[in-house]
Amino acid sequence: MANQLMTRRSLIKGSLIGIAGTSLSSFALGNLVASPTSAAPGSMLSSSIDNYPALAYEQINQVVGASHGNFDRVKELVSKRPELARASWDWRFGDFESALGAASHVGRRDIAMYLMSNGARPNIFTYAMMGAYDAVRSMIEFSPGIQRNLGPHGISLLRHAKAGLRMEDTMSKENLANLKMLITYLESLGDANGDQYEDLTEEEKKMYLGNYRYGEGESEGFSIKLNSFNIISLGPLGSSGGALYKIGENKFFHNGTPSTTVSFQIEKDQIRSLTITDPDRVVIAKRL
Repeated sequence: MANQLMTRRSLIKGSLIGIAGTSLSSFALGNLVASPTSAAPGSMLSSSIDNYPALAYEQINQVVGASHGNFDRVKELVSKRPELARASWDWRFGDFESALGAASHVGRRDIAMYLMSNGARPNIFTYAMMGAYDAVRSMIEFSPGIQRNLGPHGISLLRHAKAGLRMEDTMSKENLANLKMLITYLESLGDANGDQYEDLTEEEKKMYLGNYRYGEGESEGFSIKLNSFNIISLGPLGSSGGALYKIGENKFFHNGTPSTTVSFQIEKDQIRSLTITDPDRVVIAKRL
């Protein structure tokens, strides 16, 4: 099968490294940032001395993955290397998530507090989950419209606040009251819950499922699967990936990455291919 990878200006040569989720060079933007070579949080990744003195990718992958709920593993990793409390991971297409961001959107106050005590940098999403009413309201009043910004995986500010109720049994009455007041305030703004996307029927979801290839290489392709929330998702061939949210006829937004869209081409009532479009390239993958 001919490779069907193109840029907007010229033909891209070689394999599709970044778009397929394989390793990219690390870079720093205030956090420790790496690109994934694995779809599963906590999975072991190949380590190379070539990456030294940057932290090994598997350490960053593991601490971000564990911060979704494995407190013991987080403590094991961070107690050895406190700088991992600031680590961030790219879940593909620029869907960056920090360890603290992971704890925040799943409502793990205990993990979030531990990470912050070791140097993690809280933002408005963490404060929303923690029920910091005065802090969040002040941020919004100082920077009107910030409530529309999305966190990791495209998760809204309001959803972060509601995630804080997960551990309400461990909260003081005052803190719980502040959290509920914050939720009411965010709901009153009318735009703190992100964009609402078109729903797919179960039959429509089945139509997109399957494997798609853009080249002959073993990993040169994508899989469309249902994730744990019963939403169709796109990942590297054979692996899980980010959710796809419908924004038009057979056109989807890839979670957390507004510059990337995924569209499907139909022929005789059957999906024949998918096209990924980002600012630098267009990738066409044929359905197997």
